[in-house]
Amino acid sequence: MKKTLSIIALSIIGFGLVSCKKENKETQAADAVTTDSTATTTNTTSADSSAVAPVSSETAAAPVSNQPLTTIALAESNFDFGKVKKGDKVQHVYEVTNTGTNPLVISEVKPGCGCTVPDFTKEPILPGKKGKITLHFDSTNFDGAVNKYADVFANVEKAPIKLTFTANIQP
Repeated sequence: MKKTLSIIALSIIGFGLVSCKKENKETQAADAVTTDSTATTTNTTSADSSAVAPVSSETAAAPVSNQPLTTIALAESNFDFGKVKKGDKVQHVYEVTNTGTNPLVISEVKPGCGCTVPDFTKEPILPGKKGKITLHFDSTNFDGAVNKYADVFANVEKAPIKLTFTANIQP
C-alpha cells in the first residue's frame, strides 16, 4: 500500500512538474510573441517617424490627406534673420508655387516649438498659382544663435516639407 501511495504521490508531483514546465514554456512562448509584437510595433512606429522626417518627440504623426498629389516649388526653404534684438518678434514669408496639375492643399504647418507661430494659405492653390507660409518668431526666451523649423503638410509626395530659419539673438 505504501508503494502504491508513493507511486501515486510521485506521479502527481511528476505531473505537476511537467505541468509547470509546460505552463512556463507556454508563458515564455506567449512572452516571446508579445515581445516580437512589441518590437514590430516599435519598428513600424520608428519607420513611420523616419518616413515623415527627423522630428522631436513633441511632433505628432503627419495628417493624412485624401487629396490627389501635386508638386510644389519653394522660392526658399531657409531664411536667416541675421541679428535680432532679444524680445523682438519677427516674421518671414515663404512663397510656394503649385507646379503640379492638381490643386495644392496645405493641411497643416507644424512648428518645432511654441516660439514659432505659422500662418498659411488655407484655400487650395491652383496649378501655376502661388501661396504663402508665414512663420512668426518671438525671440524673448533666446540668446545667441538659434535654428528653428516648421513642417509643412500638404498633398505632395515627400511631405512634410521642412522650412527653417536662423537668427542671432542680441541682448
